[in-house]
Amino acid sequence: MITNIDNKLLREMIFGARQGLDINKQYVDSLNVFPVPDGDTGTNMSLTMASTVKETEFETSDNMADIIKAFSRGALKGARGNSGVILSQIFKGIAEIISQAKVINTKTFAKALENGSNRAYDAVTHPKEGTILTVIRMIGDYANKIAARNADFIDFFQKIIKKGEQVLAETPEMLPVLKKAGVVDAGGQGLIYILTGMYYKLAGIEITQSIDEKDAAETPKQVYFEADIHDLEEIKFGYCTEFFIINLKSRITTADIDKLRDKLNEIGDCVIVVGDLQLVKVHVHTNEPHKALGYALALGELDKPKIENMFEQNRALLKAREKQARKPQGMVSISCGDGFKTLFGELGADAVLEGGQTMNPSVSDIVEIVNSVAADTVFVLPNNKNIILACEQAKELTKNTLVVIATLNVPMGVGAAMAFDPDFSVDDNTRAMQKAATAITCLQVTHAVRDTEMDGFNLHSGDIIGIGHGIVAQGSDVNVVAQQAICASVTPSHTTMTLYYGKDVTGEVAAALQDTLMGVYPDMDVIAVCGGQPHYFYLISLE
Repeated sequence: MITNIDNKLLREMIFGARQGLDINKQYVDSLNVFPVPDGDTGTNMSLTMASTVKETEFETSDNMADIIKAFSRGALKGARGNSGVILSQIFKGIAEIISQAKVINTKTFAKALENGSNRAYDAVTHPKEGTILTVIRMIGDYANKIAARNADFIDFFQKIIKKGEQVLAETPEMLPVLKKAGVVDAGGQGLIYILTGMYYKLAGIEITQSIDEKDAAETPKQVYFEADIHDLEEIKFGYCTEFFIINLKSRITTADIDKLRDKLNEIGDCVIVVGDLQLVKVHVHTNEPHKALGYALALGELDKPKIENMFEQNRALLKAREKQARKPQGMVSISCGDGFKTLFGELGADAVLEGGQTMNPSVSDIVEIVNSVAADTVFVLPNNKNIILACEQAKELTKNTLVVIATLNVPMGVGAAMAFDPDFSVDDNTRAMQKAATAITCLQVTHAVRDTEMDGFNLHSGDIIGIGHGIVAQGSDVNVVAQQAICASVTPSHTTMTLYYGKDVTGEVAAALQDTLMGVYPDMDVIAVCGGQPHYFYLISLE
């Protein structure tokens, strides 16, 4: 049982914290999901810890207060990026309590964690929940609740780490961008590794396990945002500016440091100003780094200034991601209707271009969406006879090789998409998709737009008509006309019928037609699917 922490154990815990984070920093880096890179979280936190340990090693005093102050000073001096600066403030808050304590027991450590949380929140102008701030706050709150009943540091650390892991698992529910990416907060994960490293030293456990040795299922999926590729203009402030202010002028007060923070908020965001009259650490995103430096010079001397162009960082990141994510084959479909958009996505389409009857996309539209697919060869499904030529013309203009599968309608496109297999060769996929498309018989149920005579029918504007090989049915009831068109077109070779109903047909009406057809054609599979297409009440696939 360990009920108190002495100088020697404190040093070991600090070293363990660094080791626990350092051995897993690549995994923490992999959790980064935001489109604007500001350094990698795991690397930044690891470098911050390295400075913390280095400063602690230089401290030769055996006085607890001196050791913990060196711990805090090293964190601030080595803080990198937002994550590193926030971590340094957590350590500052911890140091403030421990340096004044006569004995370091679990109650003291719990108060230190709580104070660390308070310092971290104070350092951030606009705190965001679902981040490392939330994790440290809830750990601190929980630690204070259990400290009186858990005097043994080993039991105490086991419980607060478990609590931290629970909070970390909830961060995707607090930040939508985390949920979309399927990852937890990177800074919060780094904090858990730090506390785990401390616990291992307390418990005498060797720290050897890195993320590479863990279950591969824990590795987060890669998510690329459209903003990464198209929206560089959304970076409001493009220069990540960091520096220290040292040798502050004698007339400077803490109020002047607060005024500096206010001035930086006027010219940028992500502002962090932390420190005291001995040393101030500044971080700001701004388009006017010269002003930030000028404000600082009014307080004292500049040390270790760093200005990074986040526009260029973003471009480099996107180029690397595009190269990494590029695949041999991709697929694009052209169609109208939310239902079809979802369906093609489920069938493996990388993108769906809105277009079809009455809204044929241009060649440039097709080129743009094909170029957005990170694949060497892209199959395009026109799904309309009036779009095929534009797709063929786009071949000359796309960055990647474009293969046009000449689908005349959306059901043919669905059939072709179902036949696509990324593991097949391009030639094999071309043959399989063409074969699947031509095996589809498509019927259309729509309305006449003018009075005319055609295919033996005397049509009036507004009549509901069924189209197969020409007009095959006419009437005033959508489901009756659909059934008549099917009766005129179905053959014994057909085994499956799919009713893609449009935006003007309710699910109940489509289900009623499905029930009727199942009774009429008991040997066929009859399926109703929401296509959501305009103009056509039904697109019916027979295969």
